[in-house]
Amino acid sequence: MDLLHELHPQALRIACLLRARGEKVAVADGATSGLIAASLLTVPGALDFFVGGGVVYSLRARDVLFALPREAYKGMRGASADYALLQAEAIRANFGAEWGLAESGSVGGSSHPSGAPAGRSVAAVVGPPGEQIRLLETGSEARINNMAAFTRNALQAFEDALLAAS
Repeated sequence: MDLLHELHPQALRIACLLRARGEKVAVADGATSGLIAASLLTVPGALDFFVGGGVVYSLRARDVLFALPREAYKGMRGASADYALLQAEAIRANFGAEWGLAESGSVGGSSHPSGAPAGRSVAAVVGPPGEQIRLLETGSEARINNMAAFTRNALQAFEDALLAAS
């Protein structure tokens, strides 16, 4: 809960920017395990700017949330820029939001199916002005610390994209 308290002021800033623009976001949490969405949902009245999303932690979850054919992922690996960008575009389209925010990473503690090293996270933001990718490499196996760092990285990428679009 300390992380949510820490990120609440940033979530308020993001909410303010989205509300001022009359826009909404949909979120695809990966290695962040729902922490991106949870951070945004700390804002009262989040329904004004938050459409929904989900935790993409299995192929089944990916298939349901994104409704893309498996061929769409051909040649892609998890915890990569193209994979996170595809997820951000798909979650935005499927939820009818102006913005899509996705994170794909390897938090550590076990091996990642794609072979990505622990501590790697890619945040992707897709919105009216275009797309943005932000890579984070912590070099750490500390799973919980990585989850927090990945969430911070994704929210900062989103806030920066909103500010650039203003």
